[in-house]
Amino acid sequence: MTDASEESKQIEKLYEFGERLSEAKDKSQNVKDYEGIIDASKTSLKAKQLAAQLIPRFFKFFPNLSSRALNAHFDLIEEEDLAVRVQAIRGLPLFCKDTKEYISKIVDILGQLLTAEEIVERDAVHKALMSVLRQDVKESLTALFKHIWNVEDPSQDDTIRDKVLCFIRDKVFPLKAELLRPQEEMERHITDLIKKSLGDVTGAEFRMFMDFLKSLSIFGEKAPPEHLKELIGIIEGQADLDSQFDVSDADHIDRLISCLFMALSFFVRGASGSKFLNYLNKHIIPVFDKLPEERKLDLLKALAEISPYTTPQDSRQILPSVVQLLKTYMPRRKTGEETNFTYVECLLFSFHHLAHKAPNASNSLCGYKIVTGQPSDRLGEDFSEYYKDFTERLSSVEDLTRATMKKLTQGMAEHNKAMAAAKSDEAKDSIKTQKQNTTTGLRTCNNILAMTKPLHSKTPTFIGDKSVNLSWKEAIKPSLPSSATATGVKRPATAANGSNNFATKKGRGAGGMQNQLVNRALEGISYGGRGGGRGRGRGWGRRGRGRGYQ
Repeated sequence: MTDASEESKQIEKLYEFGERLSEAKDKSQNVKDYEGIIDASKTSLKAKQLAAQLIPRFFKFFPNLSSRALNAHFDLIEEEDLAVRVQAIRGLPLFCKDTKEYISKIVDILGQLLTAEEIVERDAVHKALMSVLRQDVKESLTALFKHIWNVEDPSQDDTIRDKVLCFIRDKVFPLKAELLRPQEEMERHITDLIKKSLGDVTGAEFRMFMDFLKSLSIFGEKAPPEHLKELIGIIEGQADLDSQFDVSDADHIDRLISCLFMALSFFVRGASGSKFLNYLNKHIIPVFDKLPEERKLDLLKALAEISPYTTPQDSRQILPSVVQLLKTYMPRRKTGEETNFTYVECLLFSFHHLAHKAPNASNSLCGYKIVTGQPSDRLGEDFSEYYKDFTERLSSVEDLTRATMKKLTQGMAEHNKAMAAAKSDEAKDSIKTQKQNTTTGLRTCNNILAMTKPLHSKTPTFIGDKSVNLSWKEAIKPSLPSSATATGVKRPATAANGSNNFATKKGRGAGGMQNQLVNRALEGISYGGRGGGRGRGRGWGRRGRGRGYQ
């Protein structure tokens, strides 16, 4: 250990070196002084702290000593003493202030230091990174994003990657208006960096990136069609629409449904959903009965919400599959099996909006007599049996729906009585949830009756406007968050047998139902896959499953 008198001499000599360098007109001549500062970085603690200030301050004047100076400073960053480490971190931005070639190296080191456990040290890293970003945002962002896509040894680097992602999310994205200048050039640059990072992301990470991209002006409301097409292409790539579908691959199912909902806002703005719809029609709907129960409803909700924005050609292609599914969940006669009213609502809504764009396609599917003057009207063929079958199914589901509405209305009265008698907050919250479920159930039933009524005509008018609002879109604000966090939204245990399915069975009418709308009906769609964790081979995020954009 250095004694006090020796340490005092070291500090004094450092001040002398620093003063001479500050006063010198041609500092590059004072090589011995700068070498003295570098050497002092290996002495006492206080000398190391002072050296951590002086090494970066005069670094630019001694290019021939750059390697020695950097190595000495990096050693200070690894010191056991916190004060020395913090001082060394604070000095890092000075190395690249006038020597831009070191930006990438300094950002790389600061990215690794984001894993610091001490708050004061981590704060110093954040401030240093922001300082370097403001010096050269393009080079700095490129170096920072390399920690996201260059993970050669996941066991060592995942922590760094996650810390870098958090820094970008919390510190960089909120300051995009300040940092991304010139705007169009830098927005394009960070878009390219993000696209390159998508080869291995969790659902939560992908949503974070997509939310940010949507906030950029190049993808704003006035964005040209090719920019919307670019965003849809990113989502299609993440949904893995070029792969063969394996119904046992839960990760792919989660990713596909989440991406469908993410793409919805772009379909509303006019982007094409053809690739998604074709994939659903070819790969998903044919094996719908084999999908996990908790994902069936998510898929039908996605289809319903997308259907108003399909093209006539896409509508004509997928309509037969939708009608077949609709018949599956609208039995011709009461069978004793459950009737899933929420499934029926989704499918009727999809059917109306698809048939509105391709009305004569319903002639050969449901026996209607819609005349458009096209050969596809097929008016010379007899589809009367199809019409009889379809309208009988409509009548059957209407009878079940009315019976269920009666039971729900009775249940609402019982809930009101129970609420008046409830004493504890816990009991009141439970009853409030039941009332919300009942309200949503009544909306579902009302929607079904509104949509079946016009379909009894031989030349029906299909609903293609906003006169029917899907029941979950009107749901009262849920008591649980609707979006997944980094660890995903856990499904309540009650969702296991139907996922927002409320149903009745023959033999008990609507009895025993007592608002079997499960909680997830009010939670919205669970984005981000199972758990949302970024492990290898678990959840949405297995390496190589997404598409990286080079």
